[in-house]
Amino acid sequence: MTRRDLLKLGGIALPASTLCCIRPRPEPALLPSRAELPAPFVRELPILAVASPAKTDDKTDYYEFDVRPARAKILPTAETEIWGYQGTFPGPIIQATRGRRVSLRLNNRLPVPIVNHLHGGRTSPESDGYPTDLVLPGSGFPHAMHDPLARISNGSRDYIYENDQPAATLWYHDHRMDFTAPQLWHGLAGFYIIHDPTEDQLPLPTGERDVALLICDRSFDADGALLYPSLDPALRGPGGVTEKYMGGVLGDVVLVNGAPWPRMSVANTKYRFRILNASNARRYELALDGIGAGFVQIGSDGGLLEAPVNLRTIRIAPAERFEVIVDFSKAAVGSSVTLRNLAGSGRMSQVMRFDVVRNERDETSIPRVLRPVSDPGKPSLTREFDFSFARLKHGWMINGKPFDPMRMDARPRLGATEVWRLSTDFSHPLHLHLVHFRILSHSGRPGPYDAGWKDTIDLGPGQAAEILVRFDGYRGRYVFHCHNLEHEDMSMMANFEVV
Repeated sequence: MTRRDLLKLGGIALPASTLCCIRPRPEPALLPSRAELPAPFVRELPILAVASPAKTDDKTDYYEFDVRPARAKILPTAETEIWGYQGTFPGPIIQATRGRRVSLRLNNRLPVPIVNHLHGGRTSPESDGYPTDLVLPGSGFPHAMHDPLARISNGSRDYIYENDQPAATLWYHDHRMDFTAPQLWHGLAGFYIIHDPTEDQLPLPTGERDVALLICDRSFDADGALLYPSLDPALRGPGGVTEKYMGGVLGDVVLVNGAPWPRMSVANTKYRFRILNASNARRYELALDGIGAGFVQIGSDGGLLEAPVNLRTIRIAPAERFEVIVDFSKAAVGSSVTLRNLAGSGRMSQVMRFDVVRNERDETSIPRVLRPVSDPGKPSLTREFDFSFARLKHGWMINGKPFDPMRMDARPRLGATEVWRLSTDFSHPLHLHLVHFRILSHSGRPGPYDAGWKDTIDLGPGQAAEILVRFDGYRGRYVFHCHNLEHEDMSMMANFEVV
Protein backbone atom coordinates (compact mmCIF):
# COMPACT_ATOMS: atom_id res chain seq x y z
CA MET A 1 0.00 0.00 0.00
CA THR A 2 1.44 3.36 -1.02
CA ARG A 3 1.17 6.62 0.85
CA ARG A 4 -1.26 7.89 -1.77
CA ASP A 5 -3.44 4.85 -1.07
CA LEU A 6 -3.40 5.85 2.60
CA LEU A 7 -4.58 9.34 1.69
CA LYS A 8 -7.45 7.89 -0.31
CA LEU A 9 -8.49 6.09 2.88
CA GLY A 10 -8.45 9.37 4.78
CA GLY A 11 -4.86 9.31 6.00
CA ILE A 12 -5.74 7.44 9.20
CA ALA A 13 -3.27 5.24 11.02
CA LEU A 14 -4.61 1.81 10.14
CA PRO A 15 -3.71 -1.33 12.07
CA ALA A 16 -0.58 -2.98 10.76
CA SER A 17 -2.56 -6.09 9.83
CA THR A 18 -4.42 -4.10 7.14
CA LEU A 19 -1.25 -2.84 5.50
CA CYS A 20 1.57 -4.39 3.57
CA CYS A 21 4.23 -4.85 6.18
CA ILE A 22 6.87 -2.58 4.66
CA ARG A 23 9.74 -2.50 7.13
CA PRO A 24 11.97 0.52 6.53
CA ARG A 25 15.65 0.04 7.22
CA PRO A 26 16.55 2.17 10.24
CA GLU A 27 19.80 3.58 8.84
CA PRO A 28 20.70 5.18 5.49
CA ALA A 29 22.38 2.89 2.96
CA LEU A 30 25.23 3.62 0.56
CA LEU A 31 24.39 3.66 -3.14
CA PRO A 32 27.67 2.81 -4.95
CA SER A 33 28.50 4.64 -8.16
CA ARG A 34 29.13 2.69 -11.34
CA ALA A 35 31.17 5.45 -12.94
CA GLU A 36 34.91 6.04 -12.66
CA LEU A 37 35.25 8.63 -9.92
CA PRO A 38 37.67 11.57 -10.10
CA ALA A 39 40.67 12.21 -7.91
CA PRO A 40 40.06 14.78 -5.17
CA PHE A 41 41.29 18.38 -5.23
CA VAL A 42 41.65 18.66 -9.01
CA ARG A 43 38.75 20.95 -9.93
CA GLU A 44 38.54 24.55 -8.79
CA LEU A 45 35.60 25.33 -6.54
CA PRO A 46 32.78 26.86 -8.60
CA ILE A 47 31.77 30.25 -7.24
CA LEU A 48 28.00 30.33 -7.46
CA ALA A 49 26.45 32.92 -9.74
CA VAL A 50 24.29 35.65 -8.23
CA ALA A 51 20.92 36.07 -9.95
CA SER A 52 19.99 39.45 -11.41
CA PRO A 53 16.39 40.69 -11.14
CA ALA A 54 14.43 40.80 -14.38
CA LYS A 55 13.08 44.15 -13.15
CA THR A 56 12.73 46.21 -9.98
CA ASP A 57 10.43 48.86 -8.56
CA ASP A 58 10.42 50.85 -5.33
CA LYS A 59 9.35 47.86 -3.19
CA THR A 60 10.10 44.65 -5.11
CA ASP A 61 12.82 42.79 -6.98
CA TYR A 62 11.36 40.50 -9.66
CA TYR A 63 13.13 37.30 -10.63
CA GLU A 64 12.14 34.73 -13.24
CA PHE A 65 13.71 31.26 -13.36
CA ASP A 66 13.15 28.48 -15.85
CA VAL A 67 13.26 25.12 -14.04
CA ARG A 68 14.58 22.80 -16.71
CA PRO A 69 16.86 19.89 -17.60
CA ALA A 70 20.44 20.72 -18.53
CA ARG A 71 23.79 19.04 -19.06
CA ALA A 72 26.57 19.59 -16.52
CA LYS A 73 30.22 18.51 -16.47
CA ILE A 74 30.44 17.07 -12.96
CA LEU A 75 32.65 14.06 -13.68
CA PRO A 76 35.66 14.48 -15.98
CA THR A 77 34.72 11.58 -18.26
CA ALA A 78 31.04 12.25 -18.98
CA GLU A 79 28.24 14.79 -18.89
CA THR A 80 25.41 14.51 -16.38
CA GLU A 81 21.80 15.53 -16.90
CA ILE A 82 20.63 17.67 -13.99
CA TRP A 83 17.43 19.51 -13.22
CA GLY A 84 18.21 23.07 -12.34
CA TYR A 85 16.89 26.53 -11.65
CA GLN A 86 18.00 28.37 -14.79
CA GLY A 87 19.52 25.04 -15.78
CA THR A 88 22.26 25.15 -13.13
CA PHE A 89 23.12 22.98 -10.15
CA PRO A 90 23.17 24.53 -7.61
CA GLY A 91 20.75 27.25 -8.64
CA PRO A 92 21.76 30.93 -8.71
CA ILE A 93 22.09 32.79 -5.40
CA ILE A 94 19.22 35.18 -4.71
CA GLN A 95 20.49 38.17 -2.71
CA ALA A 96 17.68 39.82 -0.76
CA THR A 97 17.41 42.77 1.61
CA ARG A 98 15.40 42.79 4.81
CA GLY A 99 12.07 44.56 4.26
CA ARG A 100 12.35 44.53 0.47
CA ARG A 101 10.06 42.07 -1.32
CA VAL A 102 11.22 39.40 -3.76
CA SER A 103 8.85 38.05 -6.40
CA LEU A 104 10.12 34.78 -7.89
CA ARG A 105 8.38 33.39 -10.96
CA LEU A 106 9.16 29.77 -11.71
CA ASN A 107 8.42 28.39 -15.17
CA ASN A 108 8.23 24.60 -15.05
CA ARG A 109 10.05 23.14 -18.09
CA LEU A 110 10.44 19.72 -16.45
CA PRO A 111 8.34 16.64 -17.29
CA VAL A 112 7.00 16.47 -13.70
CA PRO A 113 5.37 18.87 -11.20
CA ILE A 114 7.46 21.05 -8.91
CA VAL A 115 6.89 22.94 -5.65
CA ASN A 116 9.28 25.58 -4.31
CA HIS A 117 10.03 26.01 -0.59
CA LEU A 118 12.12 28.86 0.83
CA HIS A 119 13.72 26.95 3.68
CA GLY A 120 14.05 29.20 6.72
CA GLY A 121 11.80 31.85 5.22
CA ARG A 122 9.10 33.66 7.13
CA THR A 123 6.65 33.22 4.30
CA SER A 124 2.90 33.41 3.73
CA PRO A 125 1.19 30.03 3.28
CA GLU A 126 0.43 30.80 -0.38
CA SER A 127 4.18 31.01 -1.15
CA ASP A 128 5.63 28.64 1.45
CA GLY A 129 5.77 25.63 -0.83
CA TYR A 130 3.17 23.39 0.77
CA PRO A 131 3.89 19.93 -0.72
CA THR A 132 0.56 19.60 -2.55
CA ASP A 133 0.69 23.11 -4.11
CA LEU A 134 1.94 21.76 -7.41
CA VAL A 135 3.22 23.71 -10.39
CA LEU A 136 2.39 21.37 -13.25
CA PRO A 137 4.47 21.20 -16.42
CA GLY A 138 3.30 23.53 -19.14
CA SER A 139 2.66 20.52 -21.35
CA GLY A 140 0.21 19.13 -18.78
CA PHE A 141 0.43 16.32 -16.27
CA PRO A 142 -2.20 13.85 -15.06
CA HIS A 143 -2.63 14.01 -11.30
CA ALA A 144 -5.09 12.92 -8.66
CA MET A 145 -4.47 15.26 -5.75
CA HIS A 146 -6.36 14.18 -2.63
CA ASP A 147 -6.15 17.60 -1.03
CA PRO A 148 -9.11 19.95 -1.63
CA LEU A 149 -7.04 22.88 -0.35
CA ALA A 150 -4.17 22.35 -2.81
CA ARG A 151 -3.23 25.35 -4.96
CA ILE A 152 -2.51 23.93 -8.42
CA SER A 153 -0.81 26.06 -11.09
CA ASN A 154 -0.22 25.24 -14.74
CA GLY A 155 3.17 26.03 -16.22
CA SER A 156 4.31 28.78 -13.86
CA ARG A 157 3.80 30.31 -10.42
CA ASP A 158 4.81 33.51 -8.63
CA TYR A 159 6.24 33.10 -5.13
CA ILE A 160 6.24 36.24 -2.97
CA TYR A 161 8.80 36.65 -0.20
CA GLU A 162 8.43 39.72 2.04
CA ASN A 163 11.84 39.18 3.73
CA ASP A 164 10.53 40.47 7.04
CA GLN A 165 13.32 38.81 9.03
CA PRO A 166 16.96 39.39 10.03
CA ALA A 167 19.95 38.70 7.81
CA ALA A 168 20.37 34.96 7.35
CA THR A 169 21.57 32.23 5.00
CA LEU A 170 18.45 30.48 3.68
CA TRP A 171 18.01 28.13 0.75
CA TYR A 172 15.31 27.25 -1.74
CA HIS A 173 14.54 23.75 -2.92
CA ASP A 174 11.84 21.55 -4.40
CA HIS A 175 9.15 20.25 -2.04
CA ARG A 176 6.84 18.13 -4.18
CA MET A 177 4.89 15.61 -2.12
CA ASP A 178 6.30 12.07 -2.35
CA PHE A 179 9.15 13.23 -4.64
CA THR A 180 11.18 15.80 -2.70
CA ALA A 181 14.15 13.43 -2.32
CA PRO A 182 14.71 12.50 -5.99
CA GLN A 183 13.98 16.01 -7.29
CA LEU A 184 16.46 17.62 -4.93
CA TRP A 185 18.93 14.81 -5.78
CA HIS A 186 18.57 15.85 -9.43
CA GLY A 187 19.69 19.39 -8.55
CA LEU A 188 16.74 21.54 -7.43
CA ALA A 189 18.43 23.59 -4.70
CA GLY A 190 20.04 27.01 -4.32
CA PHE A 191 21.03 29.69 -1.79
CA TYR A 192 18.82 32.61 -0.74
CA ILE A 193 20.75 35.14 1.35
CA ILE A 194 19.10 37.99 3.25
CA HIS A 195 21.13 41.05 4.30
CA ASP A 196 20.27 43.81 6.76
CA PRO A 197 21.90 46.97 8.20
CA THR A 198 22.99 45.23 11.42
CA GLU A 199 25.05 42.74 9.45
CA ASP A 200 26.32 45.34 6.97
CA GLN A 201 27.89 47.40 9.78
CA LEU A 202 29.98 44.50 11.11
CA PRO A 203 33.67 44.28 10.09
CA LEU A 204 33.24 40.72 8.77
CA PRO A 205 34.75 39.42 5.51
CA THR A 206 32.76 40.45 2.43
CA GLY A 207 32.98 40.24 -1.34
CA GLU A 208 35.11 37.37 -2.62
CA ARG A 209 35.88 36.41 0.99
CA ASP A 210 32.20 35.73 1.71
CA VAL A 211 31.68 32.31 0.11
CA ALA A 212 28.59 30.07 -0.02
CA LEU A 213 29.36 26.32 0.14
CA LEU A 214 26.58 23.89 -0.75
CA ILE A 215 27.74 20.43 0.32
CA CYS A 216 25.93 17.28 -0.80
CA ASP A 217 26.61 13.68 -1.75
CA ARG A 218 25.58 12.00 -5.00
CA SER A 219 26.11 8.72 -6.88
CA PHE A 220 26.64 8.27 -10.63
CA ASP A 221 25.84 5.63 -13.21
CA ALA A 222 28.45 4.34 -15.65
CA ASP A 223 27.40 6.92 -18.29
CA GLY A 224 27.64 9.81 -15.82
CA ALA A 225 23.91 10.02 -15.08
CA LEU A 226 22.79 10.66 -11.53
CA LEU A 227 21.99 7.34 -9.87
CA TYR A 228 19.00 7.14 -7.53
CA PRO A 229 16.91 4.12 -6.40
CA SER A 230 13.39 5.46 -7.16
CA LEU A 231 10.54 2.99 -7.44
CA ASP A 232 9.65 4.90 -10.61
CA PRO A 233 12.72 6.50 -12.26
CA ALA A 234 10.42 8.76 -14.32
CA LEU A 235 8.98 10.20 -11.06
CA ARG A 236 5.47 9.97 -12.45
CA GLY A 237 4.14 6.89 -10.67
CA PRO A 238 4.46 5.79 -7.04
CA GLY A 239 6.90 7.77 -4.90
CA GLY A 240 9.54 6.27 -2.70
CA VAL A 241 12.67 4.17 -3.02
CA THR A 242 13.52 0.50 -3.15
CA GLU A 243 13.43 -1.29 0.18
CA LYS A 244 17.19 -1.23 0.84
CA TYR A 245 17.22 2.57 0.84
CA MET A 246 14.11 3.33 2.90
CA GLY A 247 16.32 4.56 5.74
CA GLY A 248 17.90 7.16 3.45
CA VAL A 249 20.19 7.32 0.41
CA LEU A 250 23.92 7.99 0.79
CA GLY A 251 26.03 8.89 -2.24
CA ASP A 252 29.73 8.09 -2.61
CA VAL A 253 30.84 11.41 -4.13
CA VAL A 254 31.04 14.64 -2.13
CA LEU A 255 30.07 17.67 -4.20
CA VAL A 256 30.72 21.26 -3.13
CA ASN A 257 28.86 23.78 -5.30
CA GLY A 258 28.35 20.98 -7.80
CA ALA A 259 32.03 19.94 -8.12
CA PRO A 260 33.52 16.71 -6.70
CA TRP A 261 36.07 17.29 -3.91
CA PRO A 262 37.16 20.71 -5.24
CA ARG A 263 40.02 23.01 -4.24
CA MET A 264 39.88 26.75 -3.62
CA SER A 265 42.72 29.26 -3.82
CA VAL A 266 42.67 31.65 -0.84
CA ALA A 267 44.75 34.44 0.67
CA ASN A 268 46.25 34.21 4.15
CA THR A 269 43.30 36.16 5.59
CA LYS A 270 39.94 35.53 7.22
CA TYR A 271 37.07 34.14 5.12
CA ARG A 272 33.38 33.86 5.85
CA PHE A 273 31.85 30.56 4.73
CA ARG A 274 28.10 29.95 4.58
CA ILE A 275 27.89 26.16 4.84
CA LEU A 276 24.73 24.29 3.84
CA ASN A 277 24.25 20.53 4.08
CA ALA A 278 21.99 19.87 1.07
CA SER A 279 22.36 16.09 1.25
CA ASN A 280 19.31 13.85 1.36
CA ALA A 281 20.40 11.82 4.37
CA ARG A 282 24.13 12.23 5.03
CA ARG A 283 25.50 13.96 8.12
CA TYR A 284 28.97 15.48 8.21
CA GLU A 285 31.39 16.29 10.99
CA LEU A 286 33.58 18.97 9.47
CA ALA A 287 37.13 19.64 10.65
CA LEU A 288 40.11 21.60 9.33
CA ASP A 289 43.38 19.75 8.82
CA GLY A 290 46.59 21.73 8.38
CA ILE A 291 45.71 25.04 10.00
CA GLY A 292 46.08 24.35 13.72
CA ALA A 293 42.74 26.02 14.45
CA GLY A 294 39.04 25.42 14.14
CA PHE A 295 36.01 27.44 13.15
CA VAL A 296 34.49 30.56 14.66
CA GLN A 297 30.73 30.21 14.27
CA ILE A 298 28.96 33.53 13.71
CA GLY A 299 25.60 32.36 12.38
CA SER A 300 23.05 29.57 12.41
CA ASP A 301 19.86 28.70 10.51
CA GLY A 302 18.11 31.90 11.59
CA GLY A 303 21.03 34.30 11.08
CA LEU A 304 23.74 35.87 13.21
CA LEU A 305 24.44 34.58 16.70
CA GLU A 306 24.52 37.04 19.57
CA ALA A 307 28.23 36.28 20.09
CA PRO A 308 30.83 34.15 18.27
CA VAL A 309 31.34 30.52 19.27
CA ASN A 310 34.64 28.65 18.84
CA LEU A 311 34.23 25.12 17.46
CA ARG A 312 36.87 22.48 16.73
CA THR A 313 34.41 20.56 14.56
CA ILE A 314 30.95 21.13 13.09
CA ARG A 315 28.34 18.40 13.07
CA ILE A 316 25.84 19.36 10.40
CA ALA A 317 22.70 17.41 9.50
CA PRO A 318 20.68 17.71 6.28
CA ALA A 319 19.19 21.23 5.85
CA GLU A 320 21.24 22.87 8.62
CA ARG A 321 23.36 25.96 7.95
CA PHE A 322 26.45 27.20 9.76
CA GLU A 323 28.09 30.57 9.08
CA VAL A 324 31.74 30.43 10.13
CA ILE A 325 34.95 32.42 9.94
CA VAL A 326 38.13 30.55 9.01
CA ASP A 327 41.41 32.41 9.57
CA PHE A 328 44.06 31.30 7.07
CA SER A 329 46.70 33.68 8.49
CA LYS A 330 48.03 30.78 10.54
CA ALA A 331 48.88 28.88 7.34
CA ALA A 332 51.98 29.69 5.32
CA VAL A 333 51.67 30.77 1.72
CA GLY A 334 52.19 27.65 -0.38
CA SER A 335 50.52 25.36 2.15
CA SER A 336 47.12 23.71 2.04
CA VAL A 337 44.25 23.24 4.47
CA THR A 338 41.87 20.31 4.02
CA LEU A 339 38.23 20.37 5.02
CA ARG A 340 37.59 16.85 6.27
CA ASN A 341 34.52 14.84 7.23
CA LEU A 342 35.25 12.94 10.44
CA ALA A 343 31.93 11.11 10.04
CA GLY A 344 33.07 9.48 6.79
CA SER A 345 35.74 7.02 5.71
CA GLY A 346 37.84 6.65 2.60
CA ARG A 347 36.94 9.21 -0.06
CA MET A 348 33.96 10.34 2.01
CA SER A 349 36.32 11.54 4.77
CA GLN A 350 37.37 14.43 2.50
CA VAL A 351 35.27 17.42 1.43
CA MET A 352 37.52 20.03 -0.22
CA ARG A 353 40.94 21.70 0.02
CA PHE A 354 42.00 25.31 0.48
CA ASP A 355 45.32 26.30 -1.12
CA VAL A 356 46.91 29.38 0.48
CA VAL A 357 48.48 31.08 -2.55
CA ARG A 358 49.01 34.77 -1.66
CA ASN A 359 49.57 37.37 1.02
CA GLU A 360 46.90 40.03 1.43
CA ARG A 361 46.13 42.71 3.94
CA ASP A 362 43.26 41.81 6.25
CA GLU A 363 41.26 44.61 7.86
CA THR A 364 38.37 42.41 8.98
CA SER A 365 37.68 41.32 12.53
CA ILE A 366 35.20 39.27 14.54
CA PRO A 367 33.27 41.46 17.01
CA ARG A 368 32.58 40.16 20.50
CA VAL A 369 28.90 41.02 19.97
CA LEU A 370 27.34 40.24 16.59
CA ARG A 371 23.79 41.41 17.19
CA PRO A 372 21.71 42.47 20.18
CA VAL A 373 20.39 39.77 22.46
CA SER A 374 16.89 38.80 21.37
CA ASP A 375 14.51 37.48 24.00
CA PRO A 376 11.88 35.07 22.65
CA GLY A 377 9.80 35.70 25.79
CA LYS A 378 8.11 33.30 28.11
CA PRO A 379 5.49 30.96 26.70
CA SER A 380 2.18 32.77 26.57
CA LEU A 381 0.51 29.41 26.15
CA THR A 382 2.69 26.51 27.21
CA ARG A 383 1.67 23.37 25.39
CA GLU A 384 4.15 20.54 25.25
CA PHE A 385 3.69 18.38 22.20
CA ASP A 386 5.19 14.92 22.30
CA PHE A 387 5.95 14.29 18.64
CA SER A 388 7.48 10.84 18.57
CA PHE A 389 9.26 10.25 15.29
CA ALA A 390 9.25 6.51 14.84
CA ARG A 391 9.60 3.69 12.36
CA LEU A 392 6.54 1.47 12.25
CA LYS A 393 5.73 -1.54 10.12
CA HIS A 394 3.99 0.60 7.51
CA GLY A 395 6.53 3.40 7.14
CA TRP A 396 8.07 6.43 8.83
CA MET A 397 5.40 8.07 10.96
CA ILE A 398 4.83 10.88 13.44
CA ASN A 399 2.86 9.70 16.48
CA GLY A 400 1.93 6.58 14.54
CA LYS A 401 0.19 8.50 11.76
CA PRO A 402 1.08 9.03 8.10
CA PHE A 403 0.97 12.50 6.59
CA ASP A 404 -2.56 13.71 5.80
CA PRO A 405 -2.98 17.24 4.37
CA MET A 406 -6.39 17.54 6.06
CA ARG A 407 -5.32 16.59 9.59
CA MET A 408 -4.01 19.37 11.83
CA ASP A 409 -1.66 18.06 14.51
CA ALA A 410 -1.34 21.45 16.23
CA ARG A 411 -3.22 24.76 16.07
CA PRO A 412 -1.06 27.43 17.72
CA ARG A 413 -2.46 30.96 17.95
CA LEU A 414 -0.81 33.80 16.06
CA GLY A 415 1.70 35.44 18.38
CA ALA A 416 1.78 32.51 20.82
CA THR A 417 5.02 31.13 22.20
CA GLU A 418 4.95 27.39 22.83
CA VAL A 419 7.22 24.66 24.09
CA TRP A 420 7.34 21.55 21.92
CA ARG A 421 8.88 18.36 23.23
CA LEU A 422 10.31 16.00 20.62
CA SER A 423 11.49 12.41 20.87
CA THR A 424 12.87 9.98 18.34
CA ASP A 425 13.77 6.37 17.71
CA PHE A 426 16.48 6.73 15.06
CA SER A 427 18.27 9.78 13.66
CA HIS A 428 15.88 12.43 12.37
CA PRO A 429 16.65 16.10 11.55
CA LEU A 430 13.37 17.91 12.25
CA HIS A 431 12.44 21.06 10.28
CA LEU A 432 9.57 23.47 11.00
CA HIS A 433 8.26 25.72 8.25
CA LEU A 434 7.51 29.44 8.87
CA VAL A 435 9.14 29.74 12.31
CA HIS A 436 12.49 29.70 14.07
CA PHE A 437 13.03 28.33 17.54
CA ARG A 438 15.42 28.25 20.47
CA ILE A 439 16.66 24.89 21.71
CA LEU A 440 15.95 24.72 25.45
CA SER A 441 17.28 21.22 25.99
CA HIS A 442 18.82 18.58 23.76
CA SER A 443 19.25 15.26 25.55
CA GLY A 444 19.61 17.08 28.85
CA ARG A 445 21.32 20.30 27.81
CA PRO A 446 21.86 22.41 24.68
CA GLY A 447 24.75 21.04 22.65
CA PRO A 448 27.66 22.91 21.05
CA TYR A 449 25.79 23.10 17.73
CA ASP A 450 22.47 24.38 19.13
CA ALA A 451 23.33 28.08 19.38
CA GLY A 452 21.14 30.80 17.94
CA TRP A 453 17.80 30.66 16.19
CA LYS A 454 17.20 27.38 14.42
CA ASP A 455 14.69 25.98 11.94
CA THR A 456 16.17 22.46 11.95
CA ILE A 457 17.25 20.36 14.93
CA ASP A 458 19.18 17.12 14.59
CA LEU A 459 17.89 14.38 16.87
CA GLY A 460 20.03 11.28 17.27
CA PRO A 461 18.78 7.79 18.13
CA GLY A 462 16.76 7.81 21.35
CA GLN A 463 17.25 11.53 21.90
CA ALA A 464 14.70 14.05 23.16
CA ALA A 465 14.61 17.84 22.93
CA GLU A 466 12.53 20.81 24.00
CA ILE A 467 12.26 23.80 21.70
CA LEU A 468 10.74 27.23 22.32
CA VAL A 469 8.77 28.38 19.27
CA ARG A 470 7.09 31.72 18.60
CA PHE A 471 4.35 31.50 15.98
CA ASP A 472 4.21 34.91 14.35
CA GLY A 473 4.10 36.33 10.86
CA TYR A 474 1.14 34.64 9.19
CA ARG A 475 -1.95 32.55 9.79
CA GLY A 476 -2.39 29.42 7.74
CA ARG A 477 -1.40 25.82 7.12
CA TYR A 478 2.24 24.73 7.34
CA VAL A 479 4.16 21.48 7.73
CA PHE A 480 6.93 20.13 9.92
CA HIS A 481 8.84 17.04 8.91
CA CYS A 482 11.99 14.98 9.03
CA HIS A 483 14.61 16.39 6.63
CA ASN A 484 16.02 12.98 5.88
CA LEU A 485 14.24 13.33 2.55
CA GLU A 486 13.56 9.63 2.08
CA HIS A 487 11.82 9.65 5.48
CA GLU A 488 9.84 12.75 4.48
CA ASP A 489 8.70 11.18 1.20
CA MET A 490 7.62 8.08 3.12
CA SER A 491 5.16 10.02 5.31
CA MET A 492 7.25 11.48 8.17
CA MET A 493 5.50 14.84 7.93
CA ALA A 494 2.63 16.56 9.76
CA ASN A 495 0.67 19.82 9.76
CA PHE A 496 0.28 22.77 12.06
CA GLU A 497 -2.13 25.62 11.45
CA VAL A 498 -1.54 29.09 12.85
CA VAL A 499 -4.99 30.44 13.83
